[in-house]
Amino acid sequence: MKLALFAALAGSAAAFAPATSVIKSSALASTPYNPEFQGEDFDPMGFSKMHEIKGAFPNMFPHPQFLEEAEIKHGRMSMLAWTGVWATEGLGWHFPGAPVADDWATALPVWAREDPGGFGLILAFIMIAEGEGVSHAGDNFRGVSKKIPGDMGFDWMGMTKSLSEEKINRYKTVEKKNGRAAMIAMASLFALKSIPGSVPIMDVIGN
Repeated sequence: MKLALFAALAGSAAAFAPATSVIKSSALASTPYNPEFQGEDFDPMGFSKMHEIKGAFPNMFPHPQFLEEAEIKHGRMSMLAWTGVWATEGLGWHFPGAPVADDWATALPVWAREDPGGFGLILAFIMIAEGEGVSHAGDNFRGVSKKIPGDMGFDWMGMTKSLSEEKINRYKTVEKKNGRAAMIAMASLFALKSIPGSVPIMDVIGN
């Protein structure tokens, strides 16, 4: 299991590697965008164009605003989940006095049963954070929201105020890439737990 965790961590870290900048030109300005795909959107299935299908019911398919918000949110959850699995299973770290489960896949019910107070506090925090995002979901789905996808207005330390727009955009790209890697990593870990042998690479490196 430790080898699997460290392998997934190495894959996630690759998203931080600098890439060659490619400029995407427009009538207004030239800005670095998606350099891995020559400045174009990577959407071979056309999911971001589904809302433009003629003849479909109004608002039947989600606007890219909704898709981007969902991707960022689930990427963040997966990064937190991966960090938790890696820290507890890979490094053996636990908060002092916190319940300890034999397996990360069964840790949630153990925590809820043995520390209902702490579990409830975290659940309440998640509900507040989720509520903020859900309150914009309808407008995001229709593509009329003024909310920037992923922006929860939570920067109490003012860390972004001292950053240039270029750096902010760079960090947004890094977050998306690592979120995607983390989603793949967590899906692989769940698949490995549910269906032994379903992740062939684990048979090679060991689990």
